[in-house]
Amino acid sequence: MLKNDLFLRALKGEIVERPPVWMMRQAGRYLPEFMEIKKKYDFFTRCRTPELASEITVQPIRRYGMDAAILFCDILVIPQAMNIEVQMKPNFGPFLPNPIRSQKDVDHVIVPDVNVELDYVMQAIKATKEKLNDEIPLIGFAGSPWTILCYCVQGQGSKNFDKAKEFCFTQTMAAHEMLQKITDTTIAYLKAKVKAGVNAVQVFDSWGGMLSPTDYQEFSWQYMQQIVDALKDEAPVIVFGKGCWFALGDMAKSGAAALGVDWTCSPKNARYLTGGTITLQGNFDPSR
Repeated sequence: MLKNDLFLRALKGEIVERPPVWMMRQAGRYLPEFMEIKKKYDFFTRCRTPELASEITVQPIRRYGMDAAILFCDILVIPQAMNIEVQMKPNFGPFLPNPIRSQKDVDHVIVPDVNVELDYVMQAIKATKEKLNDEIPLIGFAGSPWTILCYCVQGQGSKNFDKAKEFCFTQTMAAHEMLQKITDTTIAYLKAKVKAGVNAVQVFDSWGGMLSPTDYQEFSWQYMQQIVDALKDEAPVIVFGKGCWFALGDMAKSGAAALGVDWTCSPKNARYLTGGTITLQGNFDPSR
């Protein structure tokens, strides 16, 4: 029994005594104890070492007592497990030296056994649960298939992910095959996270707002809906689409427990677009 279940009660749509508080980048550079670890270990070593990942996850909880913890990890561990090389370059960000640009490239991508390739994540969850000692819930997360595809095709971060969009528009069958492989891997990954002990999961569609509403339905939302359908009976699912206010109506009907709303959509408008039928979270501009 969790001592603080405020976050989970809010996900159920219950009226709670105050809004639960957690942040998407709870662990990070603002914490001196995090910086000490960062000096000693590179990014993916931190992700792949359960003791380090769990320690980083609980650092902000010790200081500030948030209502939920979110596991320290990265959305790009999924393509790594799928036989795609991913590097994290200092002062640059993610870099994929062999981007997906053709059907042949897609053919080399595997749907892995997540309990083998991503076992370090499950061990980090178990270590974190021990540290949290039933004080607060633990959130697990994954990137949306579209967002993962953006990095896999572009090969790095981008302002517009033009190569990813071109791939979808000109090699549509290959793009859909790749998106389905990512979706299948993500479903297995999130189910394994729930089995390992997370109390809720969130799917981040960081780059969904790059697409038109029609293209969003084809290349992003239909795959996110598959994830919600597969997970909703196992744990509360939160869906967050950055810049995707136009899809809030569909998201509200998806079976997700809650929706993340970014700063480009007012809470009043988000409530209107969703029909007032689902828990909303977020709406803070991270630059403020």
